[in-house]
Amino acid sequence: MSAVVIDVRRAEDVRDVIHRSVQALAEGKLVGFPTETVYGLAASALDAAAVRRLAKVKQRGAQHPLALAVKSADEALDYVPEISPLGRRLARRCWPGPVTLVLGDNHPDSLIQRLPTEVRALVVPQDTVGLRVPAHPLILDVLQLMAGPLALTSANRSGQPDAVTAEEVVDYVGDAVDLVLDDGRSQFAQPSSVIRVNDRHVNVLRQGVVSETAIKRLARYLVLMVCTGNTCRSPMAELLMRGRLAAHLGCKIEELDERGVQVMSAGIAAIPGGRPSHEAVNIMKERQLDLSAHLSQPLSPHLARHADLILTMTRSHRDAVVRQLPEARSRVRLLRVDEQDVSDPIGGSIDVYRNCANQIDEQLEIQLRRLNLDTLVGEVT
Repeated sequence: MSAVVIDVRRAEDVRDVIHRSVQALAEGKLVGFPTETVYGLAASALDAAAVRRLAKVKQRGAQHPLALAVKSADEALDYVPEISPLGRRLARRCWPGPVTLVLGDNHPDSLIQRLPTEVRALVVPQDTVGLRVPAHPLILDVLQLMAGPLALTSANRSGQPDAVTAEEVVDYVGDAVDLVLDDGRSQFAQPSSVIRVNDRHVNVLRQGVVSETAIKRLARYLVLMVCTGNTCRSPMAELLMRGRLAAHLGCKIEELDERGVQVMSAGIAAIPGGRPSHEAVNIMKERQLDLSAHLSQPLSPHLARHADLILTMTRSHRDAVVRQLPEARSRVRLLRVDEQDVSDPIGGSIDVYRNCANQIDEQLEIQLRRLNLDTLVGEVT
């Protein structure tokens, strides 16, 4: 029986398409979905017969497990409760997106334990599970309405090229799939990057949309300093933290990126491209640190979302960050460990700036001692 193909671009109400897809999956049918990478073939992971049929369509054994598509990085914790800080970092930065994370599955409270036995054998054959949050609204909307995850694989048989259009899905597996959603050619038209994540190590199993260079960048531990205008306090804190981190790691400041650590700064009310204050530049020069090339930048949701540790100069800065991005609350701290503010030196004398820099540096030393940096920085191979 030929697959039913729905051209989503011409649908009068996409919600009807979403509900039809959910119903098909709930009935044990296979659905071809567009994703940002290539077209995927999905089955409800709660339905052993449907997942068995999906594996048969792929024509491959347990040595090539099916991935699980989940709703979000937060939901991934239900399936791998003990994701390492490095794994959480990559999930936060890469999802939704074209990356499959292969994570260890050995936790007794994992929801994977509640999947049918036959499904577990097909998605977790060797104590690891591949998780993905695709960046396409159709499949994300379907996931929101599903009781469990989707078993997901590319919509082709083993040995065939990846399907990047609905027509190719029909050509490759049209006799085996029940419903195909046509949303035109896939955005990237190449597979996801597959990354194995251990506690502190990232192994690129398959380089797809995201290059190994980009993965190394995404794996870096990012410390973000935040003040108001990003012209004096947070830029000074940025440079001082870089110096302390370089000393801790035994490397040059310019080698921090290669060592897996990055420090940036931003301002709650910063004007893009603003120059640092002359006093801040001179105070940093006294410490053999060059602030002259700094350009201010406003704090964006993207930057806050990527940061692993956000150190704010004042309580009002901290509150502003949490209002802008509530999910970052656990990653936001006041720079001063006594919960007091670092006063703004703007308009003050050079001595005021010097005292401000000394205070910032003292607090950074304390904050760095609190970080178990060796457990947070990862290595990519």
